[in-house]
This record gives sequence, structure tokens and C-alpha cells, in this order.
Amino acid sequence: MDRAILSKRITSILSDISRLNSALYALNTTDIQRYPENYEVLSTDAALRAERVACRLRHIIYAATPIKKEEYLTSAAVMQGVEIQEEDGIIEIKLPCLLPKRKQRQSTEFLLDPFTAALAQFAKSHAMPRLRHCVVCFSHVYCKDLPLQRVRDYDNLELKQFLDVAASFILTDDSGLLCDAYNTTELGPEDCTRISIMDSARFPDWLDARQTALRSIKDL
Repeated sequence: MDRAILSKRITSILSDISRLNSALYALNTTDIQRYPENYEVLSTDAALRAERVACRLRHIIYAATPIKKEEYLTSAAVMQGVEIQEEDGIIEIKLPCLLPKRKQRQSTEFLLDPFTAALAQFAKSHAMPRLRHCVVCFSHVYCKDLPLQRVRDYDNLELKQFLDVAASFILTDDSGLLCDAYNTTELGPEDCTRISIMDSARFPDWLDARQTALRSIKDL
């Protein structure tokens, strides 16, 4: 990459970081109990600015260094805390945050690219099921210590891109007719998203077990 172009991009990123610092200072002085709506706006603005900075820095790495995109994104998935495990043919994925809102391109890229890389890395060392029809279950977990006004409609979340990526690793055919989505909202100790992928025939038993577990937690 030309040095002048690289310098211009870095200067622009430094400007983004300065705006992020300002957003964080404003967030730190806002009373979440008295002004929950202001806190939501400020926290969302700060988070999106941070994601924009991360994505722009990734693009510099891809363009200016010999580091391969897949290699970097695998490390990014580890740093973000993406966790994947498989048990009895069901793949369980934990993402360290809630899914982004629709039409927020940078926000989607920040999480979707490491998510894809983590699944690809997992598939290299684990026998992935090849299913004719699957169900992908999104469990949207909200921190129980924060206001319930934060809970969003499923229509406002970017689900399709994550659904398509998950399905591409386990379906024998990538037709959308062969992959169903199920959504549930839960409260937990921290924000996160849990994605469970399984053969459609296993979904009823999974759902019964999940609902029983949630009732047990609620009774504690």
C-alpha cells in the first residue's frame, strides 16, 4: 500500500478514536437510572465507533501486511471470546455480545467475519454433521442488571447473515427452504448470543430441555 494512502487512513482512524473517547467520557457521566434513553444512545454510539475502528484497522492489516485474512480473523474470534462446542450432533456457539441491528454494516462485519472464521477453524478439527434440514436457534441473552427497555424486536436484529453462515457449514444444500430459525429472549449475568444448530428432528426435544432449564433457573 502506498505510504501516503496508509498515512491518510491512519489519520482518519485516529480521528475516529478521538470521537470514541468523547463518546465514552459522555457515557461515563450519564446517569443510567435517570436517563436510560440517553445512556442507550450514547452506549450504542460508542460501541459502533469502536467497531468501526476495529474493522478499519483490519482492512489495513489485509492490505499492508502479509498476514492472511483468515489467520487474523481466527485470532480475532479468540480475542472476542467466540466459543464453539459440539455434543450429540448439536453445535453450540456463544458470541460475546448481542447481534447487531439490521443495516449497520460495520457492526455486522465486526462480529460476522470472526464468527465465520471460528466455524471454519472448528470444522477443520471436528466432524461437522451434514444435514438435510436443520434448525438454527438464536438465544438472545440480556444482562439482568440492565434496564429491560434494551430488549429489541427480532425484526430489528441482523439474523439472516449469521443464519446463512451457520447453515453453510452443515447443510447438504444451502437452500433457505431447508433451514429454519427459532428465537428466544433470556436474562443472564451478561449480554451474549447463543446459537444452537441441529437437525430439525432434534429440535422438539432440545426445546423441551431448554425450557425446563430456564424454569429451574427462574425458580432459584
